[in-house]
Amino acid sequence: MTEQQAQLRLASLCAKGEHCTQEMLEKLRKWEIEEDAQARIMAYLTEHHFIDDSRFCEAFVKDKIQYNGWGRRKVEQALYMKGISHSVSDPILDEIPDEMYLEKLRPLIKHKWPTIKARNEYERSMKLIKFAMGRGFDVRLIRQCIDDADELLDD
Repeated sequence: MTEQQAQLRLASLCAKGEHCTQEMLEKLRKWEIEEDAQARIMAYLTEHHFIDDSRFCEAFVKDKIQYNGWGRRKVEQALYMKGISHSVSDPILDEIPDEMYLEKLRPLIKHKWPTIKARNEYERSMKLIKFAMGRGFDVRLIRQCIDDADELLDD
């Protein structure tokens, strides 16, 4: 594949959806494009706003929380794997209110609660915490949801 073909393919791909710098670099490496050509292509994509890691991060965070029901920790880990620096991701994640995470966590806890087999409430809570942490939620929010669920079940 020539440099021009690679540039055109990546520009077309970026025009269809958000992609991060690392994804584009991986494609260029896979296509065996030389390093100096990779740099020129990446400069072009960045200069013409095809790639913007901050914009990608915003879309990624919103999608993963809203549609996948992920917590902050899982989103942070996925962004790290995508090569997004904390200086880009942290401000975006900090803007997400706790209520948005709670909207996703409450139904998860409520649905999981009756399926957990436990000898006592402490064991049930620990299993729920482990489950929710696997989804990337913060312990503080998990505790809040479990306490709310306890109160609802006691009534």
